[in-house]
Amino acid sequence: MEGKFITLEGIDGVGKSTQMACIGRLLEEAGIDHIATREPGGTPLAEQIRRLLLEVRDEDVASLAELLLIFAARSQHLEERIRPALKAGVWVVSERFTDATYAYQGGARGLSERTIAQLESLVQGTLQPHLTLFLDAPLSAAAQRMGDRAGADRFEREGAEFFRRVREGYLSRAKLHERILVIDAARPVEEVGTAVAAALRPLISAHLSEVAATRESQ
Repeated sequence: MEGKFITLEGIDGVGKSTQMACIGRLLEEAGIDHIATREPGGTPLAEQIRRLLLEVRDEDVASLAELLLIFAARSQHLEERIRPALKAGVWVVSERFTDATYAYQGGARGLSERTIAQLESLVQGTLQPHLTLFLDAPLSAAAQRMGDRAGADRFEREGAEFFRRVREGYLSRAKLHERILVIDAARPVEEVGTAVAAALRPLISAHLSEVAATRESQ
């Protein structure tokens, strides 16, 4: 059996890292082999591209150049890590994937969804996450959690209007795709973790049932 592909989305400050750890514990308790990764990044080359994307620089970065770098990193990530893991039956949990591209480069930067979709098809083929959890919180709540971070990267330095468009981009995606579940991340961390666990249980239960049925048939 191939592994399942789970992605976690949201703007900075909504608690993605905390919930990534929560998902990892749930899968470990269920005895499911898994890896945790992130985008942009996930492999040595993709992490180098990540640094290029996040670095604060005097030169303006063209939106299309940004988009192409993101898909270059994604292509390497898929080839070297995600696809091999899934093929081996290992679940992949990624902090951000292509929904982030539609939200950031589409919704916030204003690039056309058609352009993004063309690159998505070229790089991913038909591969899509089995489940995407969008941690949603008002911008004020996310900003309060982030605080005044020292050394903010190029994206973190964007203004409130930019992140408003990112959030709207995510919410628009969620309306179009059943695999995207919106989770209220403005609640206490424990309550968010409970919601994340509830969203994952059907997928985990179905997988364990499938494993049990396969063993019985052998």
